[in-house]
Amino acid sequence: MRIVYVADARSPIALSWIEPFVRAGHEVHVVSTFHAPGVPGAASFEVVPVGFSGLSRGGGVGGAGHGAARPALPWLSGAGSMGLRASMRHWLGPVTIGPAAVRLRRILTRRKPELVHALRLPMEGMLAAAADPDCPLAISLWGNDLTLHAPAAPGMRRLTRKSLRRADGLIADCRRDVRLAGQWGFAGGRPHVLLPTNGGISLTLFHPPTGGEEDSPLPPALRNVAVRSRGETAVNPRGFRGYVRSDTFFRAVARLQSDRPGLRFLCPAMAGERQAERWRDRMGIEENVVLLPRLGPREMAAVFRLAGISVSVSEHDGTPNSLLEAMACGAFPVCGDLESIRDWIEDGVNGLLVDAGDPAGLAGAIARALDDDGLRQRAAERNLELVRKRAERGKVFEEAEEFCRELVMR
Repeated sequence: MRIVYVADARSPIALSWIEPFVRAGHEVHVVSTFHAPGVPGAASFEVVPVGFSGLSRGGGVGGAGHGAARPALPWLSGAGSMGLRASMRHWLGPVTIGPAAVRLRRILTRRKPELVHALRLPMEGMLAAAADPDCPLAISLWGNDLTLHAPAAPGMRRLTRKSLRRADGLIADCRRDVRLAGQWGFAGGRPHVLLPTNGGISLTLFHPPTGGEEDSPLPPALRNVAVRSRGETAVNPRGFRGYVRSDTFFRAVARLQSDRPGLRFLCPAMAGERQAERWRDRMGIEENVVLLPRLGPREMAAVFRLAGISVSVSEHDGTPNSLLEAMACGAFPVCGDLESIRDWIEDGVNGLLVDAGDPAGLAGAIARALDDDGLRQRAAERNLELVRKRAERGKVFEEAEEFCRELVMR
C-alpha cells in the first residue's frame, strides 16, 4: 500500500505505529506536524507545522519514557505553563488549519496515496480532513481527543465534527471513543477497530521480572538509591500532564508516610519540575519520593519490573501506554476510575480504580495493593495474558494492516 501518515514524527508512539509498515514493505510517506529528524526507511518526509507546533523544538511527546516537547520560548516550558499551552492550541490552533491544509493538499497531490492515516485527531486528523484527500482517510483517536480537547473551544468543536464526518475509518483504543465518535459525527456504518494507539506492546522488552540481566538496565539516577522489594516500591509513570492529578498523588504519599516510612515512589519525568519539588519538600516526603528524569523504553521497563504497583490517577484518558506496559511487567495498576480504563481493569480483580480527586481513597488503594501479595500475583498473571491477547505488538500490526487494506479496497 502507498500510505501517507500525518503525525508528530518526534513521538515514539507515532513511530511505533509507522515503522512496522515501513519494515513490511509498504510505501510510507510521512508528513510531520513538528520538526523531527525523519523516519528511517520512509519514502519521503516533509514537515507541515500546525497549531503553533513551530514553537516547539526537539524531544518527543508523551509521558515518562516518551520524551516531551520543549517550547522554544522559555516562558512556555515546565508544568506551570501547561494550561497556557493547551489554551493557545485550543483557541488559536484551529485558525492555523486552513493554511496548513493547503500545503498538505499539495503534498498529497504529488504522492497520490491509496490511504491517508492521521495519528491523533487534534491537530493531525483535523489537518488531514481539511486537506480532503482523494482517497480513504483513517483517523486514530488518542487518549483525550474526544473527552478533553474536542469540547475545549468552539473551533475545536467545529473541526472535530468536520474531521469525523470526513473520516472513512476509525482506529480507537477504547470502546468509549467509538461511542463518542458517533456522537461527534462519525457514521455508524463505517469501519472501525479497537487497537492500542502505540502500535502494541513489545513483550520482549516489557515482561515480568526474571532475575536475569534482561531486567536491566536501571536508570543511572536509581543506581545509588536504596530500593527494596517490590512490596516496598511503586512507580508513578505519568510525569506532569494537565489532566493527571499529580496533586492527589503527592497528598496520598504524604498520608502513607507515617505508616510506611520505607515505601519508595519512583517518578519518571519529574526531575527538575519545580511543582513536584515544592510538593515533595512541603509535605516532608523527600525520603519517599524519587524524582527521576525522562526515561527511555528499556529503562521504563526495568522500573516497572522493580515496582510492585503502578499509580496513575487522571481525569481524562483513553488506554494509557504506561498502563499496558505496567500490566506486561507485572506492576499492579492503581488507576483513576474512567470508562476507558474499565476496558482493561476490573476493580478488585486485576487492579484498583479510585476517584482521581480523592487522596485518602488513593492512599487506601495503594496500601491495600501493597498488603495483598495474593491479589498482586493473581493480577500479574491475568494482566500479562490480557496484553498477550489484545495488545502484543505483532498481533496489533497484523490487525492494523488488515484494517488499512480493507479501507483501501473499499
